[in-house]
Amino acid sequence: MEHRIQFHIQKFGPGESIQDPKPGDFALTRGQEWTSFMIRVGERLRYRGPDRKYAYWNHALLFVDDKGGIVEALGSGVTPGNISKYTPVTYHVVCLDDVSDKDRRHAAAFAEYCAEKHEKYGYLTIASIALSLLFGGRLGFGIDGQEICSGLVARALERTGEIFEIDSWHMMPADLAAAYEVEPPTKGTGER
Repeated sequence: MEHRIQFHIQKFGPGESIQDPKPGDFALTRGQEWTSFMIRVGERLRYRGPDRKYAYWNHALLFVDDKGGIVEALGSGVTPGNISKYTPVTYHVVCLDDVSDKDRRHAAAFAEYCAEKHEKYGYLTIASIALSLLFGGRLGFGIDGQEICSGLVARALERTGEIFEIDSWHMMPADLAAAYEVEPPTKGTGER
């Protein structure tokens, strides 16, 4: 994918934390729960060969302020929080370099609006993605007002001018990782 937006990637290992987050930047991480495992299984259906490495990631979140405030879609719904909860694990931050403050505010405002509306998690969207991965179709379905983590981030990034090859609401964390070439941690470093 050719980006209209310039970016760079920062890596944080366990015990490390980003010091200068900006609204509109986003992070990718990897959970160890059974649902995280199932997301990675689905991602491996789309990503094979050398691109399979992007299926390492199974969660995405968006920064909404410069104090570490985040918004993410979890099983309980779209939720505000703070990046400090991810200090025990490895995460990578995609920092958008040439995005205006106004566009950053738009991305953050979109995510915050979803959290304020208490949008639910997009389980039906997950089912739609699973069916399209299993059967190769392009039919997508979901319920308005429901988000998955990577869809929330991608839809927010569209407010900065980013354009994706995949419909943003249907994107998986691996799709964001592939679009921004976010490499997983090197094996053997003890990182999760």
